[in-house]
Amino acid sequence: MTREKQLKLRKSIAPYEKADTKTSVRQLVNTFIPFFLLWYIAYESLAISYLLSLLFIVPAASFLVRIFILFHDACHNSFFKNKHANNVLGNITGVLTLFPFRQWRHSHNVHHATSSNLNKRGVGDIWVMTVEEYQKASGWQRAAYRMYRNPFVMFVLGPLYLLFVTNRMNRKGARMNERMNTYLLNLSIIALYGMMCWLIGWQAFIMIQGPIVFIAASLGIWLFYIQHHFEDTYFEKEEDWDFVKAAVEGSSFYKLPKWIQWLTGNIGYHHVHHLSPKVPNYYLETVHEKNDELNSVPVVTIHSSFIALKYRLWDEKNKRFISFHELNKIQLGRKFVQKAID
Repeated sequence: MTREKQLKLRKSIAPYEKADTKTSVRQLVNTFIPFFLLWYIAYESLAISYLLSLLFIVPAASFLVRIFILFHDACHNSFFKNKHANNVLGNITGVLTLFPFRQWRHSHNVHHATSSNLNKRGVGDIWVMTVEEYQKASGWQRAAYRMYRNPFVMFVLGPLYLLFVTNRMNRKGARMNERMNTYLLNLSIIALYGMMCWLIGWQAFIMIQGPIVFIAASLGIWLFYIQHHFEDTYFEKEEDWDFVKAAVEGSSFYKLPKWIQWLTGNIGYHHVHHLSPKVPNYYLETVHEKNDELNSVPVVTIHSSFIALKYRLWDEKNKRFISFHELNKIQLGRKFVQKAID
């Protein structure tokens, strides 16, 4: 994309970088009320059957994902015009989603500033190794990376570790206000969970809240994975890295059915979000539709997103993700050629 087109794109996005209070309040209503209602019905259904409760637990988890999107917008100060209002919303939704507001805001902003930059990986993103790095790694490093990239670890064990270990501790180098925010949020979670256990019993609370939080976290990690892991995504070293290309080519357009798109707060339009985090979630689709320059962005469907599970290593030479199986075939081919030469 030429510099002229980039400037034109930035100009066309600017009008949508301001929150609309009425729309934001409407989202609060159509997100929080269904979530708490589904939670209550799931609890009441325990008297009949836990299987019946699960029928309400799954959609409740989906609405918790939507609550996380509001949290996400608050972290970018894009949900409300007022910064204080965003901070209040971020802390409330942080308690509900188990994400520390100030800590996650910091790591996520770093992610936006460094996404697809091979020289600045490691903060707020998923661990990605290049083919060359993997080949040079020790046996223990390879084993750790293979374990990390295993779908069971990433989408089953990963959410548990994220929610109950990573999110509960402060990062190294965090400032005092960020540390205090994490401590206060942890205390708030303990108080809320303690009160709910006292009101309805710890067994009932765990049976409802446990799967809701786990399903929501797994879905969230899945969305984050797909947003940057597709075959021909964009990764470059610092000297060749470009912010706009990283957004348009390195962030996917996850084309979802309308009802899933609504539940996930339009986050499938992730290329738009990376172009401008100031755009509230309810304007992302509009920005995409109104800009011809975005018609060529990588489109990921539900079907192709499952194919992305096999992507493990970034092949710098061919500019694409490959699987461990593909790497093994390449190495076997090289050994065969070498033997033929010898």
